[in-house]
Amino acid sequence: MIITIDGPAGAGKSTVAKKLAERLDFLYVDTGAMYRALTLKVMRGGVDFSNIPEIVALARKTKIRLQASALGQSLVTLDNEDVSAAIRDPQVTNAVFNIARVPEIREVMVGWQREYGLSNNIVMEGRDIGTVVFPQAEKKFYLDASVEIRARRRYDELKEKKVTITLIEIIQQIKERDYKDKTRDCGPLKMADDALYIDSSELTVEEVVGIMFNWVNHEKKK
Repeated sequence: MIITIDGPAGAGKSTVAKKLAERLDFLYVDTGAMYRALTLKVMRGGVDFSNIPEIVALARKTKIRLQASALGQSLVTLDNEDVSAAIRDPQVTNAVFNIARVPEIREVMVGWQREYGLSNNIVMEGRDIGTVVFPQAEKKFYLDASVEIRARRRYDELKEKKVTITLIEIIQQIKERDYKDKTRDCGPLKMADDALYIDSSELTVEEVVGIMFNWVNHEKKK
């Protein structure tokens, strides 16, 4: 069974997807981490984001793996190196769009992502999972929240990590990211016609997971 969760940055997709997968005993696949890992590799290699052929060639010989760690968190390895923390750096976050907007790179990524769904029950989250990667998925969700709420969540997360940035800066970054995600030519962010819309602005993580879990189970019993 394939469950997809799409939505904008900061809506809580990763947190909710992890908990839903754990509750259903499914494999959780964080597609955003895959794009972040490749972005990190491009930045480390000093490759210009405008050099598409070189980035595509780099992607084809890159090994990115996602798995659960002993603490139940997502472990992201890039060519066998644990980059779980490194890919969350704001510089990487702000540069991901340069990778995600390139059709040739998305083709490579989608191939990797679909491999996870061939022999596993999965919960996969991202921007175009229910519309492009798995349009045939059994259950689809679109998780949203107001810009202000999403910015506050990101601010609190970065503050805890001792990253210096203002709430105003994060709000602006999120607005810019939303615009780029929704207007890009390849795999733009949008809700699938058959997805269940959930606004998490006033909901706790457990409440959102509960809504999803009940809907999945209700449909499974039909």
